[in-house]
Amino acid sequence: MKNTRDLITYLSTGNRVKYVYFWGHRKTEGLVTKTCFSQWYDAPFTHDGELYKTVEHFMMAAKARLFGDAEKSAEILAAENPGKAKALGREVRDFEQCLWDERKFEIVVRGNIEKFSQNPELKVFLLNTGARVLVEASPLDQIWGVGLAADDPLIEDPRNWQGENLLGFALMETRRRLRERE
Repeated sequence: MKNTRDLITYLSTGNRVKYVYFWGHRKTEGLVTKTCFSQWYDAPFTHDGELYKTVEHFMMAAKARLFGDAEKSAEILAAENPGKAKALGREVRDFEQCLWDERKFEIVVRGNIEKFSQNPELKVFLLNTGARVLVEASPLDQIWGVGLAADDPLIEDPRNWQGENLLGFALMETRRRLRERE
């Protein structure tokens, strides 16, 4: 399933699912937790010879490259944290929302494939989610998250979601592709 509409259709035929709600990126010393699903989670990886501190860095650098802004891409790669990378990503020159909307999902999947492939303990954690639906329970994000907190009773029914959950669906696609490789 690639989006909320697919999930709602699946549920409307009597199927049931289990959810994993996540939000936040802070590591717990010595443990892998669902915070590893965050784009801001500190799990460095390389792609095409470049080192990325987080998937947020990867996504924002890819955004800059997509629009031909090599200077901004370099600044994003050098950013000390994902918040700074995100802020720099908002400054990309010649940005076109329609093109970004077309490409952003696949960019995030590609970044997550690298992150989870190169950090084996995170990969095991992701694969161990089985067939669960991954849900970014961010009350602040209606694109990558569902616009609801994990403790909001409305979150239990995707028809109530106030956001697209693109990150959750990108992570499930990442999980599917990683399984195919094994």
